[in-house]
Amino acid sequence: MIWELLRRSAITRPILDRWAQIALPDAWLVAGAVAQTVWNDAHGFALEFGIKDVDIVYFDADLSEAAERRHETRVRTLLTDLPVAVDVKNQAHVHVWYASKFGYAIEPYTSASAAIATFPTTAGAVAFRPAGDGFELCAPFGVDDLIGLIVRPNKVQVTESIYAAKVRRWRALWPRLTILDW
Repeated sequence: MIWELLRRSAITRPILDRWAQIALPDAWLVAGAVAQTVWNDAHGFALEFGIKDVDIVYFDADLSEAAERRHETRVRTLLTDLPVAVDVKNQAHVHVWYASKFGYAIEPYTSASAAIATFPTTAGAVAFRPAGDGFELCAPFGVDDLIGLIVRPNKVQVTESIYAAKVRRWRALWPRLTILDW
């Protein structure tokens, strides 16, 4: 069901159609663009409603900022027709800058899927990528929360204030969500 929604969305379909051109190691379409597409469908909204950016994560041993910028620039150029921003982040590099952005250090990730398992909510820790004639799913907490419109904090790494900021926006846009307290 989720895959079919992503294939119908004017935001995510072009990404999936160009996945071979994106060509990043251990890459996934993740987080808000996935969850919010599902929430939009459940609310009867346009699949693109409220989505302000798309996140593509990958895992590459080249930790240089220059390599990450090159990949992000290349992918953004490939997707200039999208009506939203495109963020491309090397999960192998996140631990280098995380403390300066969020105020505390994290251990290096060992893979993109290990990074996805630390995303702020269980419903947002869902990722897809094309594989053969179908897709591959990475959902460390399963998809029940996402499909059930339940937003539950994933306390592995995120702080209460980061969670609160995310759910404040979501509560306003998707009123049928069941948002669990920290």
